[in-house]
Amino acid sequence: MSQATASTVLLEHNLKQLKLPTVLGEHAAIAATCTKDRSDYPTYLLRLTERELLDRERKAAERRIKETGFPVVKTLDSFDFAALPALNEPLVRELARGEYLDKRENVLLIGNSGTGKTHLACALGFAACAQGRRVRFTTVTTLVTQLLECREQRSLQRLHKQLERQQLLVLDELGYVPFSKVGAELLFEVVSRAYERTSLLVTTNLPFEEWAEVMGNERMTGALLDRLNHRVHILEANGESYRLKQARTRAPVTANATKPDPKA
Repeated sequence: MSQATASTVLLEHNLKQLKLPTVLGEHAAIAATCTKDRSDYPTYLLRLTERELLDRERKAAERRIKETGFPVVKTLDSFDFAALPALNEPLVRELARGEYLDKRENVLLIGNSGTGKTHLACALGFAACAQGRRVRFTTVTTLVTQLLECREQRSLQRLHKQLERQQLLVLDELGYVPFSKVGAELLFEVVSRAYERTSLLVTTNLPFEEWAEVMGNERMTGALLDRLNHRVHILEANGESYRLKQARTRAPVTANATKPDPKA
């Protein structure tokens, strides 16, 4: 084995030990480029370390997105603002910049079913992930079920600590299923713990005056709304359901496809 080959083998062994996979995979190609460009050693090292850092940032972003629990990854680029003229688009785009997270402010997305509230919630959550924030997405029903299970298993504090480590907690679909008394109390505790510590993004199809029907207790509902509405951004997403609109668009095609042939 020549000295150059031995050095390469030892170098690659050290890079594996140091956990520098991008440098390991790129050092030869970048060396060839730098030789061609007549770049000096600091430039060579700079290019290698830049590649390593970019790759780590990309993998970290992918890991954050995977850990959020998004049902699907959505962005604002794919949202049809023209279909919801009443929606405050400038405010949505301002929120996507993430300053509200630094201020521990909340976001409430209110509107009837099928108008894209979940899409917007995922898009704002995705924007937060891209900025390096810790985000968790869950439906309210799923969270309450998880809280009840943890209560039975005496692991509730562990779940609370997991939630408190997030910088944005997205609670989707509040109002679709009413809660038991215990379930409502556990949800209230999550909101109370998050108050001025973690930003909450809540989507709901209910106006505020109907929240007590879901929570089952007017006093607790008032206290929950008081915490959510302190330093809050409210987005109204009222309009025609995308799903109903698409169903009407498909209906004539389906009708023609099933119409019997008079010549048959």
